[in-house]
Amino acid sequence: MEKKEYGKLVKRRASRSPALKNCLAAFFVGGGICILGQCLTELWVALGLDLKTAGTVTTIVLVFLAALLTGIGVFDRIARFAGAGTLVPVTGFANAVVSPAIDNKSEGLLLGVGAKIFTVAGPVLLFGTLAGVVWGLIYYIFTLFVR
Repeated sequence: MEKKEYGKLVKRRASRSPALKNCLAAFFVGGGICILGQCLTELWVALGLDLKTAGTVTTIVLVFLAALLTGIGVFDRIARFAGAGTLVPVTGFANAVVSPAIDNKSEGLLLGVGAKIFTVAGPVLLFGTLAGVVWGLIYYIFTLFVR
């Protein structure tokens, strides 16, 4: 089968993705998570916390809620509907840490949960940290020559 014929066959067989529906779902669910975060921050500030501390507490609460919802199976249903809308905010990180732990708990706490907990989030942490170090070194070297 030639390349051209194969391309035509793939186009006929492939189902069309509801891109507009997916984008809207991601936008509204991700936006809803961000609105929840903003409301929580405003609540903490109203209760007397400074803005920086309120932001930190909000992040902790959102991570906890996402981990809890992942643990009871609700987060996956929301993610199936919203796609990247749940993955982009900090809630996606919590889900990426908790999901492998749940999937591998039958292998035990050490070899299951402990060994597999960062299989999804680990590369993000590693390369994010590495990128921060590299850019920090570049910035440091740049400032040596600018003085």
